[in-house]
Amino acid sequence: MLLIHTRKVTPRIDFIFKHIFNRILGLEVEFTTVIEEFIAYGDAKISYGKNAMGNEFFVQSHGILTQSGIEDIPIQVKEWEGTPCFFQVSEKSSIPFDIFSAAFYLISRYEEYLPHVKDELARFPASESLAFREKFLLLPVVDIWAYKLREILLTAFPSLRFPEKKMQVHSLLKLERPYLYAKKGFIRSVAGYARDLTSFRFRSILLRTQVLTGTKKDPMDVYHWIVSALKNSSNRLTAFVQLGEDVSFRQGFNSNRKNFKWLIKFLNDYMEVGLLFSRFALDNLQALKEEKQRIETTTHRSLRSSVHSNYLVQLPDLYRNLVEQEIERDFSMVYEDTPGFRASTCTPFLFYDLDFEIKTPLVIHPVAFTTEGFNNKYESDSLQRIANVYSTVRDLNGCFSIFFSNEDFIEHRSKEIWRNLFSEKLHKHEQ
Repeated sequence: MLLIHTRKVTPRIDFIFKHIFNRILGLEVEFTTVIEEFIAYGDAKISYGKNAMGNEFFVQSHGILTQSGIEDIPIQVKEWEGTPCFFQVSEKSSIPFDIFSAAFYLISRYEEYLPHVKDELARFPASESLAFREKFLLLPVVDIWAYKLREILLTAFPSLRFPEKKMQVHSLLKLERPYLYAKKGFIRSVAGYARDLTSFRFRSILLRTQVLTGTKKDPMDVYHWIVSALKNSSNRLTAFVQLGEDVSFRQGFNSNRKNFKWLIKFLNDYMEVGLLFSRFALDNLQALKEEKQRIETTTHRSLRSSVHSNYLVQLPDLYRNLVEQEIERDFSMVYEDTPGFRASTCTPFLFYDLDFEIKTPLVIHPVAFTTEGFNNKYESDSLQRIANVYSTVRDLNGCFSIFFSNEDFIEHRSKEIWRNLFSEKLHKHEQ
């Protein structure tokens, strides 16, 4: 256990200290505001504030953790032992920057509350982030800082015991179009034929006919292959299905059909099934409630995991709605078109509401990549980038996640990169 002295235990201090020590390093901490209690304590301890009391292990405060509200803060990024850092402090501090304030700034998504230019889908783009501008988007710097701090603390307090942790792999599967041709109903199939004919897509007409007559399997019906790949693997997979009527109409399938509900129940036997909220639900709380109720009625289980249409995160309103609906975790904290760690951590963290200054029970699950983020990139470059990040997360005992779609697993040469990554790397059969 580590004792921490600070003049006042603010919600921000409680939140970020527990993320770094509890969630990342697995170490229990206690706070004290009583100087005499801190001095009398004979085990590992650190003080945090503007000034040290003596020669104790001291981390100087930048100030953001004792403030409330949001303001534009000037940031200068430097290096600490080869790793980018900011919020530098004086030489009085045992480390040269306020690790806790910097981590809070990144994990709370402080910059996403500030004025910024949104993309065409009203999202916070990677190009607006500090990590992108300073070229550390591919580094979970919060975890890197935490492990560097761990080594310094072990030198200062050799009696400290950090529990053993292991890397977790949690793959994610998005089902926006469950099938390419099958199970769409008569009217939608006729409309598909009409579109193919007017566009002179004769190969598509032939394949559609083969699928609908049962002589060929639908190209996107890859679900038995996925289940087979999961056998004997302890790594997790969550599949996200969407049930919003506006989305199902646009994507050309009916989410109310029995065949689609059968697919959900089939997947639910082998993996966790989460909900991909439609764009309409993100702007309408009643629609969000209805989509949640529909998935729970189909699976006969409480909805635990969600992701948002186009990975749209509008802070803090959308996450507040998830908290209100008692959804446990969300997987939207990722840039769809840019690989990297949006919150600069590879450890799941609690959503901190900066407007209300409270820590909520909603767990935000960081995602390193989406397969869409590698479109129009060389396969060798993509695999190397993924391997580098995987290795970094493994060394930090973090959680590695990547978003796939069922379309990524079609039996086609262009999709081999994703089929092999999923079955041979992330879910390789364990002996």
